[in-house]
Amino acid sequence: MSQASVLVVEDNDLERQITAETLREEGFSVEEAAVGKRAMELLALSSFDVVLTDLMMPGMSGDELLAKVHFAYPSTQVVVLTAHGTIDSAVKAMKNGAFYYLTKPTDRETLVMTVGKAAELANLQQENQLLKRKLEGKFEVEGIIGQDHAIQEVIRMMRKVAPSNTTVLIQGESGTGKEVVARGIHRLSPRAQRQFVAINCSAIPDTLIENEFFGHERGAFTGATERKQGLFETADKSTLFLDEIADLPQGLQAKILRVLQEREVRRVGGNESFHVDVRLIAATNKSLAEEVAEGRFREDLYYRINVVTITLPPLRDRRGDIPLLANHALAKFGRPEARAKEISREAMEVLIDYSWPGNVRQLESAIERATLLCEGDTILPSDLPAEVLARKTMAKPGERPASSDGFDIPPEGMNFENFERDLILQAMEKSDWIIAKAAKMLGMSYRTLQYRIDKFGLKRGESKPLLPVKPRA
Repeated sequence: MSQASVLVVEDNDLERQITAETLREEGFSVEEAAVGKRAMELLALSSFDVVLTDLMMPGMSGDELLAKVHFAYPSTQVVVLTAHGTIDSAVKAMKNGAFYYLTKPTDRETLVMTVGKAAELANLQQENQLLKRKLEGKFEVEGIIGQDHAIQEVIRMMRKVAPSNTTVLIQGESGTGKEVVARGIHRLSPRAQRQFVAINCSAIPDTLIENEFFGHERGAFTGATERKQGLFETADKSTLFLDEIADLPQGLQAKILRVLQEREVRRVGGNESFHVDVRLIAATNKSLAEEVAEGRFREDLYYRINVVTITLPPLRDRRGDIPLLANHALAKFGRPEARAKEISREAMEVLIDYSWPGNVRQLESAIERATLLCEGDTILPSDLPAEVLARKTMAKPGERPASSDGFDIPPEGMNFENFERDLILQAMEKSDWIIAKAAKMLGMSYRTLQYRIDKFGLKRGESKPLLPVKPRA
């Protein structure tokens, strides 16, 4: 068994440091957090076998932290350690999923033995879960990874629609994984043993697209020396995935509508139609409703394919999944013969801060690049692409990015973290210290801004700018 990892959560600095050092001396890998919010940040960045937490803490209580850890990281064991122990609080903690309940002061032997047994249980549960998933063949739903509510809803919908023959429309920005979802639905369906057939509708010239979809008979045109199957025929008794369906020519839209209605296909140059049993999944990064309103997409076809709609969230709206996705990509692109790499905490924070306009596809490309360029065993911020290092969060359409007016770089240079701190302070003051408003002003998530506020120790009325402010005209 590898070195067990423990997260010690205690607002009393001296007690936290003593407990952490005791566990380190016993061979545990230990991280520390003074408050529950910081503990959740560390849990998002790294996996822990055990969380050892106090009950009475400012902000998030130990009970609240226990509930969050139990929900989001079920294999992580939580040991409660408190000076305010009662029978009722102990019973409540155990009912809520705590591994054990210790009262202060706790002797060294009891502490080490309890944490050690909790780590053993965590390791056993992780091994059991891995084995179960492998046996079920469901380690992931065809590569869909994430704990965010929106992505979990996508997985729920996939499992629900997969057994049927219902047409599915998948919506989402480029790079969010629309084809991955389509393949996942196919793999979970009764058609899984048949070939999954996919085509990008925007990648085929108009002059060839009908031939691609319906095939042709021998002699149908010059050069047609033999019969060719079209995509619908190839996908008979299987799944046909039409990516970027909004880019289909109007004429072909009418023919595809007829296939969906009649379940029959006629090859180019043929005189007879034949039956096909095809399950259609379509995807688009555009609003088909708007395309219909503008007259670019047939309304009848829209209603025919819009039976069940699955909408994929952009990566910027589920930043909490970035560590999971990044580590999955790291395992995917790591060379089997090489030592496994890891992502440093500083690099992971950069990844979490970035807006990812190219979504999961861009994140995977960034990790692949970092894996190739990293000279050691740990990926550092310097290994990441320049656009990611810039940490520039994309403003949404119609929003103005936060202004940095009011700061002046001194001749001797400046500390970038001081600039970041003062920019956040300025946004908080402009928003009357309402985090949600300031986050929108800065173009970052609530969670990311809260982390930065805690990091810099910003408090209303107590925080002052560190950089010189130039006078306004």
